[in-house]
Amino acid sequence: MSISVPKKTAIFLDRTSAPHIVTLVFLAGISALTMNIFLPSLPSMSTYFNTPYQVIQLSVALYLALSAVLQIVIGPISDRFGRRKVILGALVLFLLATIGTLLAQDITVFLIFRMCQAVIAAGMVLSRAVVRDMVPDAEAASMIGYVTMGMALVPMVGPIFGGFLDDHFGWQANFIVLLVLGLMVSALVYFDLGETAGLKKITLSEQISQYPALLRSPRFWGYTMSAAFSSGAFFAYLGGAPFVGTQIFGLNASQVGVYFAAPALGYAIGNFISGRYSTRFGLNNMALFGSALTSVAMVILTLLTFGGLHFAGLFFGMMTMIGLGNGITLPNVNAGMMSIKPELAGTASGLGGAFMIGGGAILAALAGAVLSVQSGEMPLVVLMLLSSLGSLVAMLAVKARAKRLGLMG
Repeated sequence: MSISVPKKTAIFLDRTSAPHIVTLVFLAGISALTMNIFLPSLPSMSTYFNTPYQVIQLSVALYLALSAVLQIVIGPISDRFGRRKVILGALVLFLLATIGTLLAQDITVFLIFRMCQAVIAAGMVLSRAVVRDMVPDAEAASMIGYVTMGMALVPMVGPIFGGFLDDHFGWQANFIVLLVLGLMVSALVYFDLGETAGLKKITLSEQISQYPALLRSPRFWGYTMSAAFSSGAFFAYLGGAPFVGTQIFGLNASQVGVYFAAPALGYAIGNFISGRYSTRFGLNNMALFGSALTSVAMVILTLLTFGGLHFAGLFFGMMTMIGLGNGITLPNVNAGMMSIKPELAGTASGLGGAFMIGGGAILAALAGAVLSVQSGEMPLVVLMLLSSLGSLVAMLAVKARAKRLGLMG
């Protein structure tokens, strides 16, 4: 039995209509905020739970790992049961998981509930799906741009706010904020987001059966590896930078939060450059430029660090270039993934996203494992350098193949 789809015109706080864009921005925003608001608190949480930094840092890596799995399954589940039901269900589970993190008395229980918080990834994934349900493709690109623009602001202010909360009220304050915001977003979704999907009986096994068509494509692997390594440098930063800021540069949580905004600022600028020039220069050329920019920045930082320059302004300042390069590379390689077989665009997006975030989870965990006070920031810098170079090599391979086959860049 199919559920009728409401009219696609958005009427605010009318749950029989499509949602207002403000609702989608908040839904995507809380997904982004959950990932990074508490990062400046990792060192103090390590002390609270009496556990090494490498263990508390798993709250980043395990969260990303589960998010990678959810990238694959959320789409088909929402196709079958509806966007509204899946989003509301995910929000309820998120609220329960957040309460669990606040009540946790040992690190194992905390990490279990932290992993469960990853269900909020449904907000990020399905906010874009709702847009595609509501409007034609040409309008969808513009509307998704507004949603992701709102998401880009969250990583800038989240750690700043989180660091302030940690300094003045303790790490638990970050999760209380997530709980309150989760309740507010849940109410907003309940009263404003009507069902937008014309339900299709697509099972997860049917979607997976489409994967071989993509996995046999060298171009898909090229774009996917470029995306995984490009974002991997950033995820390694997420995993290691709180330790570097507090234990190596002696910053407090508020200061780490301010410095954490550096890559997000670069990413926003990179997104603007990508949107303005990708049509003119081609997605392959833009992705190659972005990955080259990131690699050059990391080579410079590696040489300066090896040469004995160690201060927070240099380390975090160069992270702006990581954000800038990623902001140029990622939109173009994601578009490249979905252009290989347009009829499988959703499958390509989910599968590519799973590789990207799954690779990020590994690099985030590795960043936490290799850092120590004695080592300084160098292991993290080298890890980010290697990841950036991996993205560049992948794009060079894509460009070389495109030239060999006479394809446009």
